[in-house]
Order: sequence, then structure tokens, then C-alpha cells
Amino acid sequence: MERKSFLLGYYNYTVILTYIGMICGFIGIINVLEGNAPIAILCLMAAGFCDMFDGAIASTMVRTEQEKHFGIQIDSLSDLICFGVLPAILVYSMTPGKIYTMAISSIYALCALIRLAYFNVDEFERQKKNSGSRELYLGLPVTLAAMFIPLAFGIQYRFAFQSNLLMTITLAIMAACFLLPIPLKKPKKVGKIIFVLAGLAIVIFLYISCKDLIL
Repeated sequence: MERKSFLLGYYNYTVILTYIGMICGFIGIINVLEGNAPIAILCLMAAGFCDMFDGAIASTMVRTEQEKHFGIQIDSLSDLICFGVLPAILVYSMTPGKIYTMAISSIYALCALIRLAYFNVDEFERQKKNSGSRELYLGLPVTLAAMFIPLAFGIQYRFAFQSNLLMTITLAIMAACFLLPIPLKKPKKVGKIIFVLAGLAIVIFLYISCKDLIL
């Protein structure tokens, strides 16, 4: 039976982390518009951290079918904002007015949209056959933008590249990998620990490389 709420949607603890991640992504977009790229990068990474653990939290509660479907949809919609729109706007803002950057940023956002929509359809079909957790992804998960984009940003400033070509190339490669049917195993507990440690290493690298922009 569907659980009633005073508002449309669901507000139990299984989706709170997804909501927080979306807010981080939106704050990141605001910082891009205000010309504060380092804070936008940190917001992107914070959104990635939230996304990494929202599924594990959701699995701790027995949910109705409606809550499960809502969780799939809200997660992908949040991912589109955080890992589709935010990186695209960020990279374009660093080389404004360039046709090639506009084109690549637009295509990146489109590829992220297609990737997430396909994932939703595939997940619905998978859950009809198997109620367990997903073991395999096809294509690069969009959430990895939370690692690759900050790393490219730090490398650019660390080695004083004169253009933002590295970030644009990173965006283009990721866009292609979103749609290529490359099988990737879903990270388990050890994998998530490795991702968290890698994220902390990137934060330290960003501080060392870009502290003149932060301070």
C-alpha cells in the first residue's frame, strides 16, 4: 500500500542524502555563475560523496514499489544536475565564447541525460527479474565526473596550462564513455573505501595546486 504524505514525493531517510547531493550540485552551479570555480569543484565532489552512499542507505529500509521507483527516478534526476549540468557549465565557463567548448559541453550534458534515462529503463527491467542489488553497470557512471573533473582542474593549475583544453578533452572522453556499453562492476565496500581515499587525495592535490585561488 502506498504511504500517504502531506506533500508530493517521499521524505524518509532513504532519500535525504540524494536531496542533499542535489543541493550541493545546485550550489556548485551558482558558484560557477559567480566565477568561483574551486568552490564549484568542491560542491561537485560533495555531491559525488552523497551519491556513493545513498543506495546503501536506501537498502536498509523495506520500501514499497512506489518508493523504490521514486528512488530510481530522483537519484537519476539529481545525478543529471550534479554530474551532467554542473560539469558542463563549469568547463564552458572556463573558456566562454568558444564554439568547440560550447559544443562539447552541450554534447556531454546530452550524453549524461541519455545514459541516466537508459539506466532507469534498464533498472526497471532488471528489478522485474531480480530483486537483489545491481552487480554490473554498462557504460561509465556519470558520478565519476566527481573525480575526473576535479583531477583535471587540479592538473591544469598545478602545471600552469595556458588553456582549459585538458578539462574540455576530459569532458569529451567522459561523454563518449557514458554511452559505450563497457561492462563495469559496481564497487562494493572495499571499492567505496578506495574511492573515498582517492577523493581525499584529490582534495589535498587541489588545495596544493589551487590554494592561490582558494585563499
